[in-house]
Amino acid sequence: QVQLVESGGGLVQAGDSLRLSCAASGRTLSSYVMGWFRQAPGKEREFVASITWSGGRTYYADSVKGRFMISRDNAKNTVYLQMNSLKPEDTAVYYCAARGLKTIKYDYWGQGTQVTVSS
Repeated sequence: QVQLVESGGGLVQAGDSLRLSCAASGRTLSSYVMGWFRQAPGKEREFVASITWSGGRTYYADSVKGRFMISRDNAKNTVYLQMNSLKPEDTAVYYCAARGLKTIKYDYWGQGTQVTVSS
């Protein structure tokens, strides 16, 4: 079992930056992939970024490439999402999630944190 707790959301203006944190606890995390997803009102949840705990390999959605950066601090069991040059269309509830290295489905989810970007 893996427990995930997000923090760092808030209300910002377009062009601002924000950093989300996801504190993870439970099983040994080195065998997991950590991901960030988001869900805007009236839309389906979408993938934002992911990172492997062990190798730090990262992947990004095209919509955030060059603006967002995912990272992890193994000592703190925490994953971060640094969001720069925020746009109103980035407004959403952001979720942290975890899956095994050999699985596709994310099995563990946080409660979400709201990010609102005003124009």
